[in-house]
Amino acid sequence: MSSLKQSLAARKLIAIPAIFETYHFLWAWMGAHAHWHPSGKIFVIGITGTKGKTTTLELLNAILEVAGKKTALLSSLRVKIGDVSDKNRLGNSMPGHGYIQKFLDDAVLAKCGYALIEVTSQGVAAHRHRFVKWNIGAITNLAPEHIESHGSFENYRKAKLDFLKYVLKKGGTVFLNGDCPHFDFFKGELSAPDLNSKNSIRQSDVRIVEYSKEDGWLANHLPKTYSVQAVQASTQPKFLMSEFNKENIAAAVAISKELGVDDIIIEKAISVFAGVPGRMEFIGAGSYTAIVDYAHTPDSLEAAYKAVKPLPDASHQSPKLICVLGAAGGGRDKWKRKEMGKIAAEYCNEIILTDEDSYDEDPKIILDEIRNGINEASFPPEHIHEIIDRREAIRHAIQMLRKGDVLIATGKGSEEWIHIAHGKRIPWNEKREFEEALIERREED
Repeated sequence: MSSLKQSLAARKLIAIPAIFETYHFLWAWMGAHAHWHPSGKIFVIGITGTKGKTTTLELLNAILEVAGKKTALLSSLRVKIGDVSDKNRLGNSMPGHGYIQKFLDDAVLAKCGYALIEVTSQGVAAHRHRFVKWNIGAITNLAPEHIESHGSFENYRKAKLDFLKYVLKKGGTVFLNGDCPHFDFFKGELSAPDLNSKNSIRQSDVRIVEYSKEDGWLANHLPKTYSVQAVQASTQPKFLMSEFNKENIAAAVAISKELGVDDIIIEKAISVFAGVPGRMEFIGAGSYTAIVDYAHTPDSLEAAYKAVKPLPDASHQSPKLICVLGAAGGGRDKWKRKEMGKIAAEYCNEIILTDEDSYDEDPKIILDEIRNGINEASFPPEHIHEIIDRREAIRHAIQMLRKGDVLIATGKGSEEWIHIAHGKRIPWNEKREFEEALIERREED
């Protein structure tokens, strides 16, 4: 049998649920055993949720560093141990095959006091959270995502719940977002005794902390919130104090206060926080503003549009929000394409549809599905522009910009590749594409 056939056969075998469970459980156990259970020698914090995980981790890391703590961080964006940081090129936010245990072991050897880890639902389904002594686990929010891979929204939600329960079983503290519509569900499930579990959590050991963007600390200590007009200014904010970012800040602040960090340290860290690459990242050239963001779910897309939609003022009486929009192919959450189209129609004045990561799907079909949602909203068809090539789409969008307008491109963020058919990928840098196109536009003026 050829190596390719053997590989395909192995993948099919691992896909069988019982074998999948055993395979990944053993990897988690072996990783912990091989590295002498490093999580018991460092303070481990896990952040899960649909959106905001990376930003919350980076905020928390910034606060701890200003407080003089040595940290390690593992997220979809980067892998950092002490002063050494590199982009995460593993292709997975929460890698398997014992990687997390090795990361923790390296952090211990580097004498880091804290390990901050992004926890994904798919990682939990593959038992990658197992055999880690979590000191703190937090959830940022919950919205439909990864429905196809989990089978249902309830299964996706259960993966988040399983992680939080595991944190409690390890004696850790769980932080819940009081602003999340699913707060009551998580609090009820975590507070109720698990009668079906042999290792049920003693209710006296359950420690749940609620946080909210309405917490008094944020009102008293945060820098002044940027208005949407700040997005139109010649000097854009490094980090937009939008409503969804307030929730991320609230989570980081609540955890920091639990760790005993002083208010003045927290406030200083947030005031100089430069934001996260590819997450509401502002790119300016003269009077023109563009924003690169990773939003790729209906919920996060709407939050992004709300945050940056320009308002009329004396200088700009009819400013436009122009969006560059696509959706992932490869069978990934097809249901959301139509919903994202509806949201774009509600908030945007001009919509440029383009390729994001089509994989083995026809990109034209993906864009047609997004367009179906736009059409249902009775959006003027002359303001819909379909340009498959993403580089050309960005340049077309920038040519449409007028002073006071805001242009936002979503879906790619800081990702380094566009994935296309037959496993091929194209090198990509969204920020650089915008910078080059904006410079060209400014020179033309």
